[in-house]
Amino acid sequence: MDVIFALVLATATPGGGFPVYGDAFADMVNAQEPRLRIQPKNTKGSTENVPLLKENQVDLALVAGEIATAALAEPGTPLRIVAAMYSSPGLVMVRGDSPYRSIGDLRGKPVVLGTQASGITALGRMVFQSLGIDIQPIVLDKAADGPPMLSDKRAEALWGAGVGWPAFAALAKSGARFIGPSSAEIKTILDKNPALQAVTLPAKSYPGQDAPIPSVGSWSYVLAKPALPEEAAYLVARALHRAESAFAARLEQARETTIGNTIAAAPRPDLIHPGVRRYLTEAGLR
Repeated sequence: MDVIFALVLATATPGGGFPVYGDAFADMVNAQEPRLRIQPKNTKGSTENVPLLKENQVDLALVAGEIATAALAEPGTPLRIVAAMYSSPGLVMVRGDSPYRSIGDLRGKPVVLGTQASGITALGRMVFQSLGIDIQPIVLDKAADGPPMLSDKRAEALWGAGVGWPAFAALAKSGARFIGPSSAEIKTILDKNPALQAVTLPAKSYPGQDAPIPSVGSWSYVLAKPALPEEAAYLVARALHRAESAFAARLEQARETTIGNTIAAAPRPDLIHPGVRRYLTEAGLR
């Protein structure tokens, strides 16, 4: 009898983008492959997910780009890439009637950065620190607590990243608007943080956002624990490849979850899980 792999996928706190993505990821893979049973699990986010993976306490985990990049750059890292998720341009959102027009305008102001263990929060700290802009950072227990704080003026801005992020989606509908870094600020951030990349939020990613917004960010990944069997990773890669169109139709940010992007986004080919590399070879993709 074929082995059934029951895999736990670590995501993040409810209300953020990772649980939404994780639920869709599990549904797509499970529907394609009867030998897999992926179960999403809420965690504190990326900075908790990496230790959970290293200790083999979860099978798979969603890890935000800058945290994933650091983890994968560790000498002898046991973690491996199963899939590239999406690129995450970091941006600030303010109320529609806000007087603020640049990131520098937020100096000294209360800004929601995100949850303590979130990779998005880490990216926000990196951006503000790189630009020498001191804010009053607000760190959340739950990502869903952020939008109300902007709406009722406990915060002047909310930091977030990527397409389909729930907090941005909720606020954009109420007329909130984005602020991105200037071209000079992007250069400064990238010069100080080589692990980041120049990435752009596509036009019409959110209501009222008619133009593309350049920013900085990185790729988020689905990473595997050291002990994940090769066959399990192979089946996940095959199921994801088969489900690419359905996944993209269900979730906008999943449009970037392609086998081609996994190959392109991996810092080194050997950091892709052996089971995924086996599928790539079998499918004639490498």
